[in-house]
Order: sequence, then C-alpha cells, then structure tokens
Amino acid sequence: MAAREADAGRRIRRTYPVRPFIGVGAIVLRGDDVLLVKRARPPRKGEWSIPGGMQHLGETVAEALRREVREETGLEVEPVDVVAVVDSIFRDESGRVKYHYTLVDMLAAWRQGDPRAADDAAECAWVPLAQLDAYGLWAETRRVIALADSRRRKS
Repeated sequence: MAAREADAGRRIRRTYPVRPFIGVGAIVLRGDDVLLVKRARPPRKGEWSIPGGMQHLGETVAEALRREVREETGLEVEPVDVVAVVDSIFRDESGRVKYHYTLVDMLAAWRQGDPRAADDAAECAWVPLAQLDAYGLWAETRRVIALADSRRRKS
C-alpha cells in the first residue's frame, strides 16, 4: 500500500523499464514446510512462488521482506540471512526486456500468524518440501528453497 501512495502522481512503469527493479523474496520454513503464494499479477501470474515483492525507497531489504510477507500472507517473519541474489529477466518476442528484477532471496523465520492470501497473492499455503514438484515452481525458486533448507539444517 505504501508504494502505491508513494507513487501517486508518478506511476512507476514496470514493463519495459529503463533499469532493473530490486525485489525481495522470503523463504519461510516451518518444520519441513515452506510458505508458498500463488501470484495474482504479472509477471508469473498464476504461478506458485515464495512471497515477496518490490523494495520501496528508504526501506531496507529486511524491512521490505517483513512488509511483503505481511501484505501477501498476514504472517509475521524475521529475516535470518541472504540465501541468493537472482536475476529475473523477461523478454518479449522481439527480444526487448519487458521485465527486469534483481531479487534478494532471504531465509526468514516464521514468528506468528496463519497464512491468508492478500494483496497480490491469490492463494497461500504451507507446503511440505517433499511435495514441491506438484507446484510447478521456477527452477530458481526450487534452488533457493533447497539452499535455505540446507543452510538451516547446518546451523
């Protein structure tokens, strides 16, 4: 909501950008489950993913992560560590960059709440790590979830 208010009068165009946008992704693990959301907006509309979104001006990555998880799922989380930085670039049929995001994916600890879809999440759920194949996740999403789970088990 704050981004929409901050952008009032000067709508930021995310398609065909002049520079990459910075986004955050939260890998929230609880036991052997990971929190997933079904995207309600492009890019990746209708696909399952980890919760996350755009960082706002003046907001730290950790603050953006907490806000995005709260907005999309109603959960309270605490950022633990950066797991990976991922480039998400979509090109149109002519090869022009239609979307370009630099995603900072972080392991986050669940603190409280039950997931309920809101904001730009059509659905959300705790999903057993052993059942991720059924969700058709982007390969990079699978990779960062596995990295986060491995890191968590080592600590």
